[in-house]
Amino acid sequence: MSGKTPKLPKIDESERTPIVTELIEIVQHQTEIIQVLRDEIAVLKGNKPKPKIKPSGMETGDDTGDEDKKRPKKRPRNTSQRSKTATLEIHETKVIAAENVPPGSTRKGYRYFTVQGLVIHTHNIEYKLERWLTPEGKYVEAVLPTDVSCHFSAETISFILYQYHQCHVTQPLLLEQLREYGLDISAGQLNRLLLEGHECFDDEKAEILSTGLEVSPYIQADDTGARHQGRTGVCTHIGNPWFAWFESTESKSRINFLQLLQAGQHDYILNEEAFDYLQAQKLPQEPLAKLRSGSGVFDDKAQWEAHLKQLGIDRAHHVRIATEGALIGSLVEHGLNPDLVIISDDAGQFNILLHGLCWVHAERTIHKLIPSSDAQRDILAQCRGQIWDFYADLKAYRESPSEKKKIELSNRFDEIFTQKTDYITLNLALKRLHKNKRELLLVLDRPEIPLHNNLSESDIREYAKRRKVSGSTRSDTGRKRRDTFISLKKTCRKLGVSFKQYLYDRIAKINAIPRLSELIRQQAAEPT
Repeated sequence: MSGKTPKLPKIDESERTPIVTELIEIVQHQTEIIQVLRDEIAVLKGNKPKPKIKPSGMETGDDTGDEDKKRPKKRPRNTSQRSKTATLEIHETKVIAAENVPPGSTRKGYRYFTVQGLVIHTHNIEYKLERWLTPEGKYVEAVLPTDVSCHFSAETISFILYQYHQCHVTQPLLLEQLREYGLDISAGQLNRLLLEGHECFDDEKAEILSTGLEVSPYIQADDTGARHQGRTGVCTHIGNPWFAWFESTESKSRINFLQLLQAGQHDYILNEEAFDYLQAQKLPQEPLAKLRSGSGVFDDKAQWEAHLKQLGIDRAHHVRIATEGALIGSLVEHGLNPDLVIISDDAGQFNILLHGLCWVHAERTIHKLIPSSDAQRDILAQCRGQIWDFYADLKAYRESPSEKKKIELSNRFDEIFTQKTDYITLNLALKRLHKNKRELLLVLDRPEIPLHNNLSESDIREYAKRRKVSGSTRSDTGRKRRDTFISLKKTCRKLGVSFKQYLYDRIAKINAIPRLSELIRQQAAEPT
């Protein structure tokens, strides 16, 4: 039998009956599936694998190949470039006399040459605390300065935290570094400096989330794997251009995400917002009626679970929906804006309140299709061009929204994502995206929200990098500290605060840098 695949005969449109048209679509769909299976078999046999698909360039409008991206770009010459050292603080000036100056020469001042340097060395201080014995037999002793909390200075502790959390230096390498600098420190002391006595940072991290949720019109969310004590876990990111907040938990679910949004609250509340959610999730009438009869406030998880058991609601599906509703009731009761938009990559756990989808992830559904013929390749290229043009118009709409443009874009969305082509797999992908119209076009009603979730992915990428360097966390305190300091570091960066100066300011108890929550409020109050 020949290995050549027979071609589908061409049939004019006038000769196609509805049955023939349907059969042609079935054959084309099967052809595409067969091609995918062939690619997988080739990979298993060690042959040339499926071609690597480069990231979509829809956001930047760049669809050039990898070779084009590798070409160095010419930098324009800046004729008005100022001296790189003009603003440097000069700590020491050394005058160097010229040698072998011929007699009769005229002095013409100096040529300045600036050298930047760092001075890193030990600086040990011995405090002599004066002691007095009172006539009553009691001792009165001088008090240490407020910036001294242990046998290591605030500068040393902030340096250690900066190296570990900013530069990703592992504990063994950091210990070796400190000893080479001349510091007398043990592995246990280093571990304690990294983990203990940082509750003030935990408190400030908690303020970041509660304030961010209070003042933000939208947040972006994503998650990544986070192993802990040898078990698989997850780290969730919540943030926007003003803040970044990370928290590691055992699993990812909508209940877990809602509990994170509670920002320290632990109650469950059945109110109108909760029942609206239960009805939207199509909770059956019987458990819904039981919950209405016992509505109220439940202080913690134990009380809530006991209440469900008392009502006889024990089916896992019903318990999950009821718990999600009670958590949403708690969020709204404690002041969470019900119009808060949550942008995600279409992960189900983030689909609450007003949910917006990332266009870059949506377009990836089309981008990753592998056409099996030149005709399909042309169809795919034409469709992607339509989507890119539509995306560019959405970006322009955000800058200058209008009701007329809103209606026009909504109609164009329907035209693009309901079109029928001769590429059946593409039709199915378009159909799936059209079902998400409300979430993809939420920007038409809320022009202030972003069209993609790149910020969240960028924020969480550093967490993934740290995971590769250090592996999993081994203690609950270690996991908490990792989440705390990456939240503070990322938030400092977004607010224009030096993380190095921030660490020293807090450890030395100077507090010259305002609370990060206050800076977030200031950012939110500034006109866009």
